[in-house]
Amino acid sequence: MTIIKNPMKNGLNPEDYISGNPAPVLELLKQCPAHHPTTLHDHAGLAAAFGVERLWIKDESTRMRIGSFKALGAAYVVAHHAMQACPDGGDISTALQGKSYIAASAGNHGLSLAAGARLFGATATIYLSQSVPEGFAERLRQMGAEVIRHGEVYEESMARAMEDAAAGKGELLSDTSWPGYHDVPRRIMEGYLVMGKEVTDALDAAGDAPTHVFLQTGVGGLTSSMARWCRKHYGEEITIISVEPEEAQPMLLSLQQGEMVVSGGGVSIMGRLDCKEASELAFHAISSDADFAMTISEDQGQATTDLLKTHGLGSTPSGLAGVAGLQHLDDDARAMIGLTAQSRVLTFMSEGDG
Repeated sequence: MTIIKNPMKNGLNPEDYISGNPAPVLELLKQCPAHHPTTLHDHAGLAAAFGVERLWIKDESTRMRIGSFKALGAAYVVAHHAMQACPDGGDISTALQGKSYIAASAGNHGLSLAAGARLFGATATIYLSQSVPEGFAERLRQMGAEVIRHGEVYEESMARAMEDAAAGKGELLSDTSWPGYHDVPRRIMEGYLVMGKEVTDALDAAGDAPTHVFLQTGVGGLTSSMARWCRKHYGEEITIISVEPEEAQPMLLSLQQGEMVVSGGGVSIMGRLDCKEASELAFHAISSDADFAMTISEDQGQATTDLLKTHGLGSTPSGLAGVAGLQHLDDDARAMIGLTAQSRVLTFMSEGDG
């Protein structure tokens, strides 16, 4: 485990990279019968085991029948496209007939895109690396998506998706960003803000608030959106920690060096977080909002997953990496981030185990 204090904190205006406004997303979600707020567990037993006063776990395993927070991202972008195609009404279920989308995915982004495309009459082709479990590929096919395997790691499947999109085979819809490609990933990150609003609505109603937020980081979409929402809602009263696998830590390394860098490392069991390069938009937002960045080992991620399953919370090492970050802090790291027996911690179970 490595943990660092973010040397770039407050260096940029995060609102330049992600809006803190979920209102447009919520307006569209009113028309989705599968949408409902997901559960916020208040887990006293795990709080005691981890040496804190409270532990809230936002459970995204039931999100819109997809089982991941990413249901709020790509599907929202496709829904936005469908609404633009039907400004005066009409059959929105066929609004995007004839349109094709292309994306690379480590799993859940592809599921969200496939679901959105199917709802509005479009088609989706999802590029997966060989490291993505076949179970995800089969779920994509069941949603009507074409699956193309390419490369050993996410970055190689992403390169193929970009090549095919450039060749006119479909419109690229990526949840990561780079120079010149910002609009879609920004809208995806804004879709995730719904999670944060659901959390703060519930905690405000109970008169509660977290002191610390642990956020699992892949390309950075979840972390940037939840950090932005929590910072906007709670100000500097909370401490925000980004958590990555040791095998894929581009956010920590980029914060250390003050610029985006590509991480090395092998294939991680935290497959949805196994990204060697962060999203440009997410990096800039996180560089301002996060207080600390840390890594967890493969064994630590698996140990937390095994433990939470015994408490009725079935997920994956990717989905519980934020919880693992909390569980495996040593005394020095706890002191570094100001974590005590009186701390109140918010974490996210970003996917189920299906």
